[in-house]
Amino acid sequence: MVFFTQTLVADEYRTIDWIELMPKDDLEALSNPPEYLNEIEDGSFEDQISSQLQLALETAADDKYQQALVSTKVVDAFDKQKIRLPGFIVPIEFDSQYRVTEFFLVPFFGACIHAPPPPPNQIIYAKYDKGFSQESLYAAYWLTGTIHISLTENEVATSAYTIEINSIEPYTEDN
Repeated sequence: MVFFTQTLVADEYRTIDWIELMPKDDLEALSNPPEYLNEIEDGSFEDQISSQLQLALETAADDKYQQALVSTKVVDAFDKQKIRLPGFIVPIEFDSQYRVTEFFLVPFFGACIHAPPPPPNQIIYAKYDKGFSQESLYAAYWLTGTIHISLTENEVATSAYTIEINSIEPYTEDN
């Protein structure tokens, strides 16, 4: 079931993975976390979700791993590209009929809600004035559209990309 769509030609849109939106130096830094993370005791202040983002901001100046956690660096080649990407929707605004009109697309469930958010280059802002009914926060969706490099900040998260949506479909491995 497609919630809203324009005429789509499958070959026009390239299916991408989230890590493709992350610059190589950020990906390398996150793939090789520093040793001090192994020294954090479970349940300690440093281990608490609420303190992780603050710690990242405090130490980001001299730590490539911490910098990557809050990076707004993007892959310029994606600007104005037609893509297809799966993700989870974090609603920001609704219309009078409780349809989602603004949201962030994130790579995993709970991002921006239950955990420190992913890096801004792993969050995509979307706006759809007509709105759509989100069946469940737990549901993943395929978004198809044109991606743009654009910084969006609000109290929920910061994103380094936006997308002009052509279609949203419930995620299944078959589609």
